Amino acid sequence: MAEHRLTFPATEEDIRKLRAGDLVTVDGHIIGIRDRTQIRIFDEGIAPPMDLSGAFLLHTAPNVRKLGPGRYEKICIGTTTSARMVRFTEGLGSQYGVRGICGKGGFPDEAIEPMRRLGMVYFAIVGGAAALETTQIEEIEEVFWEELMPECLWKFRVKDFGPLWVGIDAHGNSMYHDVQTEATKRLEEIVAGL
Repeated sequence: MAEHRLTFPATEEDIRKLRAGDLVTVDGHIIGIRDRTQIRIFDEGIAPPMDLSGAFLLHTAPNVRKLGPGRYEKICIGTTTSARMVRFTEGLGSQYGVRGICGKGGFPDEAIEPMRRLGMVYFAIVGGAAALETTQIEEIEEVFWEELMPECLWKFRVKDFGPLWVGIDAHGNSMYHDVQTEATKRLEEIVAGL
């Protein structure tokens, strides 16, 4: 396991240096996104109002306080389960150049091939770490599609965001797949011994 510090937006070259199991800390910008935002982009065919090239997407619907037009204060910004959003992975990488996705619970195997081919990674974060994540988000810089609140498109400036683990890398490796394979093998051994 190697340790890395990355600044986002990132390049494909930066991403391909990472391996499943590596530890990563992130600086720069991350983009908050969730189901309704991605449904608008892909199912309704509305292009995102910001450049997602090289982006790190965080599956979230943050708890915020409105300060004024387009301005929000963070209260609690955590992650939500990623698996239900796996269908958007291919388009995010191929059409918009996204490089990283982060959420909780992992991505199923169907994400492995598009991430390998397109030079993307899935970052795992500890579930229940919203209080820590919130302190690592320095500012909510921009918010788009406020009518989807709280599932808007958010631009967060972060420092020392993490620790994150590379759950799926850009080489076709998945910690989730490996754990499931090992668990299935052990279960078969236990059942055979009964």
